[in-house]
Amino acid sequence: MHIGIHEDGQSDAIRTGGATGYLTIDLAALARNYEKLAKEVAPARAAAVVKADAYGLGADRVAPRLYAQGCRHFFVAQFVEALRLRPLLAADAAVFVLNGLQPENELACARSGIVPVINSLGQWRQWCAAAKTLGRTLPAVLQFDTGMSRLGVPPEDRAMLSEYVEADGRIEVLFIMSHLASADDVDSDQNDDQRAEMERISVEFPEFDVCFANSGGIFLGRVYHGALARPGIALYGGAPTAGRDNPMEPVVRLDVAVVQTRTVSAGTRVGYAASHVTTGEMRLATIAAGYADGLPRSLGGRGAVYCDGIRLPIIGRVSMDSIIIDISALPAGRLICGSLVEVLGPHQTLEDVARDAGTISYEILTGLGRRYERQYC
Repeated sequence: MHIGIHEDGQSDAIRTGGATGYLTIDLAALARNYEKLAKEVAPARAAAVVKADAYGLGADRVAPRLYAQGCRHFFVAQFVEALRLRPLLAADAAVFVLNGLQPENELACARSGIVPVINSLGQWRQWCAAAKTLGRTLPAVLQFDTGMSRLGVPPEDRAMLSEYVEADGRIEVLFIMSHLASADDVDSDQNDDQRAEMERISVEFPEFDVCFANSGGIFLGRVYHGALARPGIALYGGAPTAGRDNPMEPVVRLDVAVVQTRTVSAGTRVGYAASHVTTGEMRLATIAAGYADGLPRSLGGRGAVYCDGIRLPIIGRVSMDSIIIDISALPAGRLICGSLVEVLGPHQTLEDVARDAGTISYEILTGLGRRYERQYC
């Protein structure tokens, strides 16, 4: 679904609501992506990573839709995200905090029914202290560093943690986990190295199930799945594997309005610092989005938008609130003030925009600004 366009190129929404950019979020496609991933990992279960406000798409809408599709495990990065998410889900849904807890958040976490991912001996001790204070057993997940050096108990602390787990019965360990650093690259040796390290950890902590595969890891094969996989970008339509056809459905579409058109002659300077100078007559349009709306400055002179399936290059630098595009390939009068052009949609994927911007689809998706009118379908 996306906004309807009149023959003059304008939308009903623009005429009545005043917005100049429309981000359409297809929750039905999101649900089908979850179903596909769940089938891919079965008999293991599929969780959902909904950190960063569900990759910028609205955790308050995304998480309940995924719950309705059967998801019962939800991962966020920060405790504050978990506090916002927990009331939106039924009691049988588990909410996990990937970064673990900052000191003095333990009691609030326990009382809110949120599960921390333990990344250090210090976090384990603090969580045990909370369990003692409350006089009850508390759930946790243990994360281990298998070669990314970002989060997780380091190798030199595993023996001590094993002693702690055996000695203290106040913590119910739900599963052990780690994070793949190169899962989107099927040829990376790091995948095998991390899997081998995770297998060694499983031997050291044999009583616990494993949570290992992220989006890319799901498509590396069953040896990476464990008992629980936790896809993120693939849920939202991003390609889980670089250089291969994307098996996921697109979830987002972005249309942005034209605010002005003009015809310029040869030698006209375009944009900040005159980064583009025309070599002949050219018809230009300015659209109402820029780097403040999540379209990176690096798209200047490299990226494009689309209209009627025709690529319209970005000319000059991307501004904070606007972008200039070359519309010379369109019939005169096709675009006027209020017409919409496609930034993300059937002719341009997240990966296309990310490639032109010199970044990754995650950054494009999570950066899409709050000034767009969001439409869920």
